[in-house]
Amino acid sequence: MTYCVGLKLGKGLVFMSDTRTNAGVDNISVFKKMFQWEVEGERSITLMTAGNLATTQSVVSLLNERALPVEERGTPSILEAPSMFQIARLVGETLKEVIADQEGREGPVADSPFGATIILGGQVRGGEPRLFLIYPEGNFVEAAEDTPFFQIGETKYGKPILVRAYDPGMRFEEAVKLLMLSFDSTLKANLSVGLPLDMHLYEADTFRHGLRRRIETDDAFFAEISSGWGEKLRDAFATLPDYDLTYAGVVISNRACAALRAAPGGAFSCENARGCLWRVVWSAGALARVARAGASPLRRRSRLPGNGHRFFGQDERGALLSVG
Repeated sequence: MTYCVGLKLGKGLVFMSDTRTNAGVDNISVFKKMFQWEVEGERSITLMTAGNLATTQSVVSLLNERALPVEERGTPSILEAPSMFQIARLVGETLKEVIADQEGREGPVADSPFGATIILGGQVRGGEPRLFLIYPEGNFVEAAEDTPFFQIGETKYGKPILVRAYDPGMRFEEAVKLLMLSFDSTLKANLSVGLPLDMHLYEADTFRHGLRRRIETDDAFFAEISSGWGEKLRDAFATLPDYDLTYAGVVISNRACAALRAAPGGAFSCENARGCLWRVVWSAGALARVARAGASPLRRRSRLPGNGHRFFGQDERGALLSVG
């Protein structure tokens, strides 16, 4: 499988991909999934792939061939398209073409689909840095303020940290740390994603490739981030309050239950078959009649004029409440 992330920042674009492919648990290989094209001073393009390896390699090979001089190819090139949008269209059309060609061939039919998904990002002079997610059908969507990053492959494990910690104003150094945490979570949860990782940092308006690096299995910084994150999570978990297993209510008789159900403003639900344990859910009107009380919320009853019972409970913040 695969995990790739493209992140859009105020400073530019950040790309990271793993390199593991597998055909079953006993056939694991390393293949590059990040590819770049450049016309220095005019454009920088980065592409990451997930899905059927034969499909993605065919797409990249066609894009490379079509980036040759015009007399050698005769088809549109991503190195000549006037904008990142037009490049995204070319990549989408190429992906759709490859999938249609593979599915239309006669002969044995593969058990696995020929589908693939692509993250494409970069900048062409005259435009801003842009990031796209391209689907197997050839259509695509673009990253925006509300959706500033894209993931492909095994996306679910590494998404929570991205959602919680992403900031468009973060520095490249912080963004790399964030992506490493996202990949570490994915590596811990899924064996089909693995090191080495490929990384590319594109700085806006430079129109050339930025820092490119491979993070190997023995990378000291990644190991420090992984172990440190685990320790911090355990520390944070220990500081959170424990769940209160006691009911914010009372254990009372069936007769008292009937009286409580008849009282205005409270909505009660039975918690056992006999109807002896009840929990109160306050309506908006009942909240206006809730007052603080100094008695224990458990096993407490007192006489009141009218229905003859008083119910004690707690609100969501643990404050002691009383309803008459």
